[in-house]
Amino acid sequence: MELRAGDSWGIFTFLCAALCNLPALPALNCTEELGPGHSIQKTYDLTRYLEHQLRTLAGTYLNYLGPPFNEPDFNPPRLARAERVPSATVDLELWRGLTDNARLAANYRAYSRVLCSLRALDAQGTAELRHRLGHFCSSLQGLVLSIAGVMSSLGYPLPAGPPAQPPAQAGAAATNDFLKKMDDFWLLKELQTWLWRSAKDFNRLKKKVPPAVVTLRMEARGF
Repeated sequence: MELRAGDSWGIFTFLCAALCNLPALPALNCTEELGPGHSIQKTYDLTRYLEHQLRTLAGTYLNYLGPPFNEPDFNPPRLARAERVPSATVDLELWRGLTDNARLAANYRAYSRVLCSLRALDAQGTAELRHRLGHFCSSLQGLVLSIAGVMSSLGYPLPAGPPAQPPAQAGAAATNDFLKKMDDFWLLKELQTWLWRSAKDFNRLKKKVPPAVVTLRMEARGF
């Protein structure tokens, strides 16, 4: 049986008309809901990135401070005046015994205070050092915001912000130069420990929180 040109055109016209008059067909739409697990993974990745950044920054800044601060075996006792940065040297068993909310709040407060102290260092050193400090401060600001996002996604309230830093006392700057360098040394040392412990915290937390949920939604779409 052969179809003539007119018959073929008629069949094509009929099929087009039938398609145009079909009812709306349901379309399957896949949606990924980004839950707390996504925020936790992002925060964990950021802590590891900051750990890498800090190794380079700390070496550069300690060389700027000079001896004995840049000597590998320099390990002075922490002075009381260095308490502007919360100590990270808490017993690990005690730390792990805290609730997730308490650990997140402690991380948020610590990094907020560290960020304020690091920004005070931006005016020091060479142009390259100031550039590295500025870049690191931007990354650390991102970590503070990321921790806030994790707390919000888990339903935890944000703790109060860091207390205002007391103004530096004028006079006797030369005699206090060593103590100022000691403060800076402990700032970097405590930050290194905080980042190491935070990476452990978020690695454990992401194992407790389920990953992102994928939902299927039917949508009606017309032609």
